[in-house]
Amino acid sequence: MPAPSPGPHGKQPAVRVVTVNRRAYHDYHILETYEAGIALKGTEVKAIREGRITIRDAYAHPERGEIWLYNCHIAPYSKGGPHNPPPTRPRKLLLHREEIGEIIGALSRRGMTLVPLKVYFKGRLAKVEVGLAKGKRQYEKREALREREAREEIARYRKRLP
Repeated sequence: MPAPSPGPHGKQPAVRVVTVNRRAYHDYHILETYEAGIALKGTEVKAIREGRITIRDAYAHPERGEIWLYNCHIAPYSKGGPHNPPPTRPRKLLLHREEIGEIIGALSRRGMTLVPLKVYFKGRLAKVEVGLAKGKRQYEKREALREREAREEIARYRKRLP
């Protein structure tokens, strides 16, 4: 993924993470990541700025040459009234044509899926990082948990040393 281009005044745009899908890192091996924009309607951007988004059960899927995000829940904006769009409507991900081709080719292989990893603001634009992933088996999850606990134990032990 290329480095972000400088803004109009030569500075890098500020990145503010809104939510991270920890479950995706637990359930999948992330092979490659892509940064995508999200096509939002009305008050959805304001709701995301308030942190009212859940991507825990979300997934992305290609449809007619485009990538769509499903099951992403954006709670209605508190001051939106009747103008709020439905919370779990499918949302189009904005990617380059070459990236869409790569993703569709990779998803055609057995066991591959596209999951959202985090939602963040890059400058004033809402972005989602999606990962090309392969599901973990149950024993792999237990092994990863054991490794993490061992690292934490070592860190605690090192902290106690003079």
